[in-house]
Amino acid sequence: MTLPWFTPGNDPGPSFSELLRATGGDPPVTSDAQGGIDVTHGTTIVAIRYAEGVVMAGDRRATEGYSIAHRAIEKVFPGDRFSGVSIAGAAGPAMEMVHLFQTELEHYEKVEGSNLSLDGKANKLGQMIRANLPAAMQGLAVVPIFAGYDLRRRTGRIYKYDVTGGRYEESDYHATGSGGRDARTTIKLGYRDGMSRDDAIELAIDGLYEAADEDSATGGPDVVRGIYPTVATITAAGFERVPDEEVASHFTALIERKSPRERRP
Repeated sequence: MTLPWFTPGNDPGPSFSELLRATGGDPPVTSDAQGGIDVTHGTTIVAIRYAEGVVMAGDRRATEGYSIAHRAIEKVFPGDRFSGVSIAGAAGPAMEMVHLFQTELEHYEKVEGSNLSLDGKANKLGQMIRANLPAAMQGLAVVPIFAGYDLRRRTGRIYKYDVTGGRYEESDYHATGSGGRDARTTIKLGYRDGMSRDDAIELAIDGLYEAADEDSATGGPDVVRGIYPTVATITAAGFERVPDEEVASHFTALIERKSPRERRP
């Protein structure tokens, strides 16, 4: 196998997507799907900034029309070592977009010898969402949340998007998906600046719990099957998934707090 050669005017640079186009590969994150089909959708995802970085979380349910398509889908993924992306919307295109995004960041690092800035990563994801706009107009919208730890500013940062690829930075928290409004309301009431890791995880879980209580497409904790939301932290130490056992203990404490107290005579 020989590596492709490019003239200076046709060099795709560090972009993996442009490299694919230049070598005749398949265009990334596009679709010719038509309406009228049941598509698997991911639902509620949240991100919260805290003292050491960012917490990202997502429920595990995926729906297909009025049915549950999957009870344990993953919605929170690492972008690279210091960033993460969570998905809501059409699950198939969303996962394809995440995998291509991960490859884009890895390709850039290998070609340039350094990591793309956090703003650059957010812009790259916005370009990919924009490329998916024709599919979004046919019902295959992908609306992720991107977050990461900014090594230059030494703080966690959160970005939200619209279906056109518009990128907007949120200072403290965000939630989207079918249960996003209910989750945002809960997080808004409980958020405070400089939260600890445990408090941020607890608030994210609380937001997903309240979203599941109001939105049928959002899955709550499934104690029987041992299925709990995916939770991850992104700090100066990198992307780290919170163990299921820790998430389960937070849910146990949450349920105890919300259980009705024994009535006094």
